[in-house]
Amino acid sequence: MTELAAVKAALKSQAVETPSWAYGNSGTRFKVFAQQGVPRSPWEKLDDAAQVHAFTGVAPTVALHIPWDRVDDYAALARHAEDRGLRLGTINSNTFQDDAYRLGSVCHPDAAVRRKAVDHLLECVDIMDATGSRDLKLWFADGTNYPGQDDIRARQDRLAEALAEVYGRLGEEQRMLLEYKLFEPAFYTTDVPDWGTAYAHCLKLGPKAQVVVDTGHHAPGTNIEFIVATLLREGRLGGFDFNSRFYADDDLMVGAADPFQLFRILHEVVRGDGFGSGVAFMLDQCHNIEAKIPAIIRSVMNVQEATAKALLVDRAALADAQAAGDVLGANAVLMDAYNTDVRPLLREVREEMGLDPDPLAAYARSGWAEKIVAERVGGEQAGWGA
Repeated sequence: MTELAAVKAALKSQAVETPSWAYGNSGTRFKVFAQQGVPRSPWEKLDDAAQVHAFTGVAPTVALHIPWDRVDDYAALARHAEDRGLRLGTINSNTFQDDAYRLGSVCHPDAAVRRKAVDHLLECVDIMDATGSRDLKLWFADGTNYPGQDDIRARQDRLAEALAEVYGRLGEEQRMLLEYKLFEPAFYTTDVPDWGTAYAHCLKLGPKAQVVVDTGHHAPGTNIEFIVATLLREGRLGGFDFNSRFYADDDLMVGAADPFQLFRILHEVVRGDGFGSGVAFMLDQCHNIEAKIPAIIRSVMNVQEATAKALLVDRAALADAQAAGDVLGANAVLMDAYNTDVRPLLREVREEMGLDPDPLAAYARSGWAEKIVAERVGGEQAGWGA
């Protein structure tokens, strides 16, 4: 296989998971702007996700969020997905919206609240059994706002105990993905604030526990690609939540703020064989002022473009320059790949996959946007208020 053929094959086999909640009304804590045609149920979210996959060819799975996507029959929901050429992917838990979690969930000082939170996580594993999902993703809003509010070490003990119970419930082929976040809504201490804390807990739990890197969950200037390279080296990178940020957890479309950073991250993924090691590549974004489905299609395309550039890095030339201590030469190899216009290549790849070379234009012509505005009248739109 030629080098170009190998790049094309990698791009054709790429898979980007889309999140169910991105199809609903979502936004900031200040305001959510409702849009016409937004899904009213998990079933309609899957209908929209099928459009993204139909026009991109690389978005075959949809992540669910419980309880936002709770249904009576998850096996039926999985069949609904299959009928539309999709599969149900990661199951995301929610231990941050209940009033009981004001002082935390699995780290709460009250054992009864901790029990409530763990029972919800175990319910999510039951749902994984019904949907055939591989991954359970955990993000905790737990933390404190004031010095002395709670015992920092005791909260880590409570976290470890909860994670161990849920880990023990996982099936043989299931994984636990632990996400971290620098701050918000906890401002003094966050119980899982960084990749080191997440990694330490995962290491203690066992091989089915992996770390999730949300690209928006870092302090300004953080070298995310170093984190990615390290976790890949240790075999503990479970997945990504792709989005983009200017200031904090902005949840903007991936690649919008710093496309060069996205390229650098995916360069390390290619270098560390991340595409062949089970890493889950998922979007986690809020589309508040832009149309939902086109924004998700554009996000998938942004990941594809960054991936294509990462695959085009001349690794032999890069290794030679690095070994020779050729600082400028090594940097030039990376920059040459980043500055390559990969859009013609991706258009060619899509045509070879039987797709329209311009997914956004094809979606606009499809009439789906007009169809859902006309049909989805009445009922309660999916989303959350702010």
